[in-house]
Amino acid sequence: MPGHLALVTDSTAYLPQEAVDRHRIRVVPLSVAVGDEVLAEGVEISPKDVAEALRGKHRVTTSRPSPETFAAAYRAAAEAGASGVVSVHISGELSGTAEAAQLAAAEATVPVRVVDSRLVGMALGMCVLAAAEAAEAGADLDGAVAAAERRAEETRSFFYVDTLEHLRRGGRIGAARALVGSALAVKPLLHLTGGRIEPLEKVRTASRAIARLEEIAVDCAADREVDIAVHHLAAEDRAEPLAERLRERVPGLRELYVSEVGAVIGAHVGPGLLAVVVSPR
Repeated sequence: MPGHLALVTDSTAYLPQEAVDRHRIRVVPLSVAVGDEVLAEGVEISPKDVAEALRGKHRVTTSRPSPETFAAAYRAAAEAGASGVVSVHISGELSGTAEAAQLAAAEATVPVRVVDSRLVGMALGMCVLAAAEAAEAGADLDGAVAAAERRAEETRSFFYVDTLEHLRRGGRIGAARALVGSALAVKPLLHLTGGRIEPLEKVRTASRAIARLEEIAVDCAADREVDIAVHHLAAEDRAEPLAERLRERVPGLRELYVSEVGAVIGAHVGPGLLAVVVSPR
């Protein structure tokens, strides 16, 4: 398909495979190290693997893709006839992925625009889909980038974790670090703001925290047309009922995704994560 715009993202978007195939999105994997073994997210290590490693107290770390890996993705897009590339990635506050993409973009043979979504998970994924849909509707490079950026500006992510310990160890906790000392007494709700993980509310029990997560999502959606994603790690028994309640309570719901986060995000949040992404159309 000569002259088309190509879409590139990273593995933390957790897009459904059907969407990746439909829009021909190139997904560049981040790496997860379990002990001394380095594995590609979504290719060599699963969410179940990382949950088991964390429960077993194994050391789990993550790393960004190399600029060379992005260069190969951009080269493949150009060889397939792309006239330009929109490359949309995890928040630069959480990962150096967008920085690596920028380094590769500077050497690419076709124009590459890198977008730091300041998001992660399907919040990022929805920005990628917005760019893909804009490109398929005839938008140029600037128009597709603008579509991703508009979606990013409106999208909100809220989440609950059973413990802040994994975020603390990974250095991704931001201002929520202040909650660590009281984490045994409260169940914190967190959100992404400015690309960083920040505290939102403190709740006394897990059940109340999940109920509050639902209320926040419903209030955020209001009566707008929205897409919603419910993420979890080793907590499908919590995620599926929450998704069904949101389906009933959000009148403008268009698409509802339920998925387990992959190994990279799982390594930083730990088993028990429950998250809701609300993304207005």
